[in-house]
Parts: sequence; C-alpha cells; structure tokens
Amino acid sequence: MKYGSIHEGNPATNTNDECKLLNAIYTELYIVKGGTGGVCNEHEVIQAEAASRRHDEEEIPVKISDIFKNGPDQQNHIKKVLTLGIAGVGKTVSVHKFILDWVEGGSNQDIDFIFPIPFRSLNLMTKRDCSLMELLHRCFPDTACMKSLPLEKRRVMFIFDGLDESRLPLNFSENEIVSDIMEETSVDLLITNLIKGEMLSSALIWITSRPAAMDQIPREYIQQVTEVRGFTDIQKEEYFRKRISDQDQAKSIISHIKKSRSLHILCHIPVFCWISATVLKKMLGEYDNGDIPKTLTEMYIRFLLFQSKMMEKKYKEAESGILKLAELAFHQLEKGNLLFYEEDLSECGIDVRQASVYSGFCTQIFKEEEEVFSFVHLSVQECLAAVHVFLLFLESKSNPLLHSSAEKLQWLLRHNMCDLHKTAVKRALQSKTGHLDLFLRFLLGLSLESNQRNLKKLLPHVKIRPESVKETVEYIKRKLNEDISSERSINLLYCLSELKDDSLLSEIQNNLSSGCLSSEKLSSAQWSALVFVLLMSEETQEKFELKKYRGSEEGLKRLLPIVKNTRRALLAACKLSKNSCETIATFLQRENSLLKELDLGNNGLGDSGVKLLSDGLENSHCKLETLQLANCKLSKHSCETLASVLQSPNCTLRELDLSNNNLQDPGVKLLSAGLGNPHCKLETLKLPGCKLTEQACEAVASVLQSVNCPLRELDLSNNDLQDSGVKSLCVGLKKPHCKLEILRLALGNLSEQSCEAVASVLQSVNCPLRELDLSNNDLQDSGVKLLCMGLGNPHCKLEILRLSGCLVTEEGCSSLASALIANPSHLRELDLSYNHPGDSGMKLLSARLEDPHCQLDTLSVDYGGEFRIKRGLRKYVCELTLDPDTANRRLCLSEGDRKMTLMPEEQLYPDHPERFDSKLCYQALCRESLTGRCYWETEWSGYAAIGLTYKGIRRKEEGRACKLGLNENSWSLHCSDTSYTAWYHNQDTDIPDPSSSRRVGVYLDWRAGTLSFYSVSSDTHTLTHLHTFHSMFTEPLYPGIFILILIISLNAI
Repeated sequence: MKYGSIHEGNPATNTNDECKLLNAIYTELYIVKGGTGGVCNEHEVIQAEAASRRHDEEEIPVKISDIFKNGPDQQNHIKKVLTLGIAGVGKTVSVHKFILDWVEGGSNQDIDFIFPIPFRSLNLMTKRDCSLMELLHRCFPDTACMKSLPLEKRRVMFIFDGLDESRLPLNFSENEIVSDIMEETSVDLLITNLIKGEMLSSALIWITSRPAAMDQIPREYIQQVTEVRGFTDIQKEEYFRKRISDQDQAKSIISHIKKSRSLHILCHIPVFCWISATVLKKMLGEYDNGDIPKTLTEMYIRFLLFQSKMMEKKYKEAESGILKLAELAFHQLEKGNLLFYEEDLSECGIDVRQASVYSGFCTQIFKEEEEVFSFVHLSVQECLAAVHVFLLFLESKSNPLLHSSAEKLQWLLRHNMCDLHKTAVKRALQSKTGHLDLFLRFLLGLSLESNQRNLKKLLPHVKIRPESVKETVEYIKRKLNEDISSERSINLLYCLSELKDDSLLSEIQNNLSSGCLSSEKLSSAQWSALVFVLLMSEETQEKFELKKYRGSEEGLKRLLPIVKNTRRALLAACKLSKNSCETIATFLQRENSLLKELDLGNNGLGDSGVKLLSDGLENSHCKLETLQLANCKLSKHSCETLASVLQSPNCTLRELDLSNNNLQDPGVKLLSAGLGNPHCKLETLKLPGCKLTEQACEAVASVLQSVNCPLRELDLSNNDLQDSGVKSLCVGLKKPHCKLEILRLALGNLSEQSCEAVASVLQSVNCPLRELDLSNNDLQDSGVKLLCMGLGNPHCKLEILRLSGCLVTEEGCSSLASALIANPSHLRELDLSYNHPGDSGMKLLSARLEDPHCQLDTLSVDYGGEFRIKRGLRKYVCELTLDPDTANRRLCLSEGDRKMTLMPEEQLYPDHPERFDSKLCYQALCRESLTGRCYWETEWSGYAAIGLTYKGIRRKEEGRACKLGLNENSWSLHCSDTSYTAWYHNQDTDIPDPSSSRRVGVYLDWRAGTLSFYSVSSDTHTLTHLHTFHSMFTEPLYPGIFILILIISLNAI
C-alpha cells in the first residue's frame, strides 16, 4: 500500500533499512489549533527552537484524525483546514497517517473518497487546460473508468500538500468562477474554485503549508488553522524507541540527546530526530569510533560522512558529487529556493542525468521526484552551502559572500578566517527573515579542527588548516552589544555554542551581579540572549537560582522558560509576591513539568500567595517533591491551606519547609490534620523559628502516633519548647507507629529534664531515631549524663548526636565515652563543638575513635575552650575592634578603636581603598571577619545602624550601595529613640514597641544562616529578641557601625 510505508530520506532510492511500515514507527505529533496567527518571517529552525520555549497554557491540542471535527464552541461544520508547520516537522507524514487510518477503517469513515494531490505535482500539470475529472484521472489512473462519478453528491476530500512549493498564481480575487467539474480550464482556476467552494461546495479541503506561504490563501476561505509543532519531549523518546530496534541503544541515544540542550531542542523537528538516530545508531553500533556529536555541525558532518560511505564503493563520483551538490546548495540558498528544476541545475553545471546519479548515491541527501529536485531538508542544504563557502576559502582564499566591489577590494587586502566569519555574520544580521542563520552556525562550526578532521574523511583532498576562533568569538560578543533583534541575538549565541565557547554565561552573570545590566537597561534582546544562554547550560537544567541573575518579579517573568525547564528552582529572596505564586501554580499544572524542588523562601508571599500556589500543588500533573516557604510572612491560615494540599491524592510533596513564619501553635494544629491523612506523603517537615510552644509539641506527638503519618524528619529548632514540650513530644516518639528518624530541637530553651525524657525514648525498643540535634541548649554535664542512659542502652540505634554549645565539660565527655563502651555499634558522628571537653575529655573520646569495636568515626570539638561554659548566647562572645582604615573621615575612633564618635570636621586619615569616603556614609567596619557562631553587644546613642557586611561593599560611591542594610551585601538594625527597623537589600521591617535600652546584642550563626538582634536590659542583662535575618551566607562577614548623631561603642561582656 502506497501510504502504508514511510520512506526516510529519498523515497525513490531507499534501502529496505530506510523503508518502514508507517504504523510500526509512527509517533503522534503535537498539533494545536490556531497556528501562528500570521506569517512568520523567521528561519524555521529558529521557529522550532522558540516553539520549544513557548507558553502553551491556552493552546488546544488536536489529533490528526480530528482536524475536521467541531470543537465545543463551533457551530458550523468544518470543511476547509489549513495545517501549518516548518519543513521536516511532519506535515506530509501526518497526511499519510490520516489516509492510512481511513483506508484501514480506523477513522473518518464518513468520507467516501480522498484525493491527495501535492502542489509539487500540480506544478507539472500547468501546460494545458483540463477539467477536474480529467485532473483526477491524470493523478489517479485507477479512476479513469469513473467518468460519470457524481462527485458533488458524495463525501469527498481533497488534500493539497505543500502550498509553499506551489508555482501556481492562485489569484483568488481575479480568477473567474468555475463550478462545473467537467469544464476544462487551467489548473490554477480549478484549485482556487475548489478552495473557495465554487466547485464541489460540500467537499472537504485540507491544505498543508510552511508558515511563510500561508497568506497565499485568503483567511476567509479557511475555517480552521492548525499547526504541527513536531515532537514533545515525551514524543521524542517514543520516536527513538520505535526507530531503534535495540532498546539499550535507543536508551543511550536518548540519554546523549538530553545532555546537549541545543540538540534536544532541535529534536522537536522529526527530521532532525531521524538524522540524529541515523548518526548515533551508526556511531554506537557498527562504526563505534570518534567522539559523540554534541553540536549541530558535528551531527550534520557525521551524517554526510556516513551517507557518502554507504555508496562510495559503488560510485567513484562520490566526492565530486558532494562538491557539486554543495555548490548548488549555496547558490540556491542565496536565492531562497528549496526546489530545483532543470534550469537551476544548469546554472551550477549539472545536467539532469548527473542530478539523477547524485540522487542515486546520495540517497539521504539529495532526491528527485517527477523532475523536481531538492535536498531532504533545508538544514542539509544549509550545511552543504556552508561546506562550499568554507572549501572555497581554504582552497583559494575567495569569499562568495561578498557582493559589492568595495567589499571585494577590501578582501584582497585582508582575508583570514575571521574576516570570512565577519562577512557571514554581517550577511546573516542583514537578513530580516533569518534565512542565513543556520548556514552561519554551520560555517562557524566548520572552523573547529575536530569538524575539519571529519570533513577530510568526507572529502579526502581537503587540507586541514585549523585557526584560532578567539577573534571570531570576540567579534560575535561585540555584535551582541549592538542593537540587533532578539532572534538574531539568540542565533549569535547559538553560533558561540557551535564554537564551544561558554564564556558569555559567566560574563552575563558578572554584569548582572555588578549592576551593569540593571532592570532599567536590560533590553528585550538581552533578556532573550540570557534565556538562551541559560537554556543551553547543563547546570540550569538541574538547578536554577533566580537571584544570581535578577531577583525580582520581572526577572521571574523574563526567565520563566528556565524555571520551567529545571528540576530545582531556587527563587528565594527575590522580592516575589502573591502574583508570582499564580504564575508558578500555572506551570506546575503543565503536563511536562519537570520541577521537583521549589524554594520560595524569604519572599513576602503571605497567606494569599500560598492559597494561589495550592492550585498547582493539588493538580495531577504537579511533580513537586520539595517546597521551601521559609520566612514568607505566613500565618496559621497557610497551615490550613497546606493541610488541605497534603490530603489531596494528587499531592507529591515529600519535604516542606515552613521555617521562620509566625505559625504559632494553632497553625501546627491545623497542619496536623493533613499530616495524619492517608494520602499524605510528607516525610520531612521543618518548623524552626515558628513561635511554637508545648502545645505544638502535643499536636505533633498526636500525629506521630498515627499509622498514616509518614514523617521521617522533624525540625522544631529555635522555638520556646521548653522541657514540658519535649516531654509531650516523647510520648509520640515511643509509640510503635512512629517512623521519625531525624529530630532537631536546637535552641529550644531546654535543660537537663529534656535529656531525661529523650533518654527514655532512646531506650524504647520501638524507637526509630537515627539522628538527634540538641545543640544550643544549656544541658550541662548533668543533662548529658542522663542522656547517656539512653545512648548506652542496646536498644538505642542513634547514629548522629549533636550537642554543640551545650555547656559540656570533661565530666560530660566521660559519660559519653562510657555510653559508647556500653553500646558501641551505632553512633558514628558526635558534635561537641563550642564546648570545653578539656584534655582528659578529648583523651577519653579519642580512645573511642581508635577502638575497632566502636563505630564512631567523626568527632567535632572545634571552637572549644573554658570560656564556652557560659549560659545563653554569651558563650559565643567575640572581641571586636573598629578598623581605622575603613572609618569615614568624620568619625573619630577612641578607647582602643572600640568607640566611635561623629565629629563636626573631617579627621586627618590617610587615603585608603577600603575607607568609606562618600558623604553621609558615616560608618566603619571591624577588623575581624566572622564565620561560625559569634555574639557581641553595642551601645548606641542618637541614631545608629548596627550590622554586618561582606567585604565587597562599595566604599567610594554615593547612595545605597555603600550603606549597611541598603544593598544585597549587608544586613543591619537601625536604632533611634522612637523605633527599631531591620534593613536588608533596601527593604525595611519595622519592629514594634522598641525597648528603652540602648544596648543591642548581635548573634551570628554563619553556618545556620541566621543573624539575630536582641535588646539587652541594662540591669539584668536579659535578652529580648528584636529581629532575625535568614540568609545563606557565602563568605565571611564584617561587623559594621553607622552613626548619624553622637556616639556608639563596642561593649565588653
């Protein structure tokens, strides 16, 4: 059957290997209603690459068998359909599949006759007039006996494939009306009258076309437009599995294609999937040599090489044939021709007999159909055209891209490889349609030595002349800074990819972080360029951090294609609002959503934002497993929303971080309703700093006892749980259904009584705990001794124990060592940093490290010393001094550089690069850089700002860039007689009810990413929490002080 097989390449000369049963390898294409909505002048490969990133929330997919069926909003029957699609995207294959399904009785059985007549065939029937019936007899000889067939009374369908190949005038406005199917007239009139409905008004008309030719038919004569988009990501994999019989090989090919983002995007085009399959199958199979292609040029040169090898033994003319085809490809590309006739071939010195020979040995490159010649795809033509230009340069230093006499004269004076590239870039940028874009990629790619080596295998006479491409790379970068269109920018970036230069990504990142490409200056073209670079990066496929590029809602909107194509989207601290939640919820509901982890921490989303987000989380297409909402200004209302999400059978969440939100005990109670639901899959819940007390512990304990609760990890650190809360929690931990393996209770205001409760849990035969964190609690040696009663029990299976900053001395170390002797089989890691184990304590624990029967292999005793045995945060006290080299000239330092006074006149400080010189920036930094845990106190008067900064804060500029808390490199607390205000990145948080005390305590836990400020009472030295910043610090921090009035000093503690 004619339509039962598919011929990939040249149908006239296919081998059996290339001729496949259509139903055996057919992969459904992604087709949508609506199409482009107008002529697109862009290069079709650029269109395909753009389509892969296109928003498709409102697109309506349609199956090929249903293109004539009405939608729910359509009243009239659809009789005329125009299907658009770029070359090689599968329009003709779709036509064949439609006909095959009809012939086999699978679909559209209400149609009596289907007459597929390609425009390419109609072009050859214009020499004499004929009637419609005569036309059908010429196209379908089997219908010759049906001279009296009353077509107008039967359900008839005409398929006109390839409108873009038509050479008919198709003058709809001036052509005369012809309605009689027996009347002789021109083929042009027959076709226009059929489409207009003047002839056989009941007939179904299906036309396919490339987008650029769609305006040849007035829109009024088309009732529905559809567009073949090619393959989705899922369909790509299906194609390779069907096309490659060896499934292990198919899997390897799919894996390789996915690793190269540019190749993976191009596989939206089925013909490129076929080329990739052809090349990779041979490279992984019979040939198995050379590096696997990673760029477009590498893939196509390999493709040409393999195809020529297949026939080089049979045809001696293989090499000369390739050269002549390359010349033809270039000359016809310049004219914009895809189809070639005898006169076109003659211009390149090829007669029709030669062309037939070429189509014979180049079976997958060049083809002949009814005296019409073409390459199998435009991209093959463009690759060969680039080969022609490249070879001319190598052999004779000539440049066929030059047109004017002035250009040719200048070429005589200077002509290296970069000059050729510059000419090609200029020509490509001058094209409004981008018809030289892909040619340019190939030409630049050929300059790499690796591609030249493969070209030499194809054309042995070629002399390899590798030259540096550095000058070309720099020239392209300069062009990207000019005012060129977004599309041309993207193609130039693809060119850099062909040259294997990835430096632009780093440059763009540096420009963005330094403010050179601020939101006000960044053009649409530059945004497009940035999107391209990030899409090509393998790093962003796995993880994308918005803040590195543009931490804002505009940044999210512009870079949304990246977020949609990554598995881990880190959007923390990007000034996002509830509006962003609606955007995110929309793409979480996409069928092909890849997102597994989403970090929205440190954004003011509020409860309304979480409500919007829940629509996506409950959708069956959502694959999100990790959601971070730390410090997002949430309350108990968000807990209610999230509890509903967790109860949904569609919810896939495994980890939820709600740290540092004002949830309070009622919020946890509401959340517990979701945790105990049978549909809940949550394994990790983080609730540090949520203002929880004993009542929250009771709610959690109740859930832990449930057979349905899947929790494996729970973090309740930095809450005022107290001993009563831990006792309540331990009730749940002892129950047989409890699955909790990791429990964190750091900074929970706990004492030795909590240790007794936890020890009873560790002795329980049912206890699943593997990791326990009690750091930053004043447990003392007496508490550790009680804890060790559980640790030494044979039922205890604890592997990690953290007791950092718990006032542990030699006595506590002795208890721990004894426990490890009694139960040596489980504990692997012990953290005793910020304690005072002393020499004897170290000796006892070191002996356990060396004991072959003891599993302990990691012991941390960093930052220890006798001064750590102080209650509260004072155990982390550090001594600070102000650095005179940073002090503004209006500041006077005294008392050993621990006191700073604002003076009316400038001081006689020497010039220094680290000095704050700008007006009104009356601040200085300390000498000491801080990491780890540190605490200090500052006493102020008048108006002051106390904070920390990275060393890179600006020193000489005016404005916010140099002031503490008003940029992204520093954090501060502004203090006055009437208010406290926390500042970061020029965003302020007012702190109600300021204390009357003028002493501020500052606590930094660098590793935990917290910076806290406290009001210190002058009499009792009690600490009252004012504000905590949460950030992932990336480098050491320097304390700093700003004053506007009077005096400030660092206090001894």
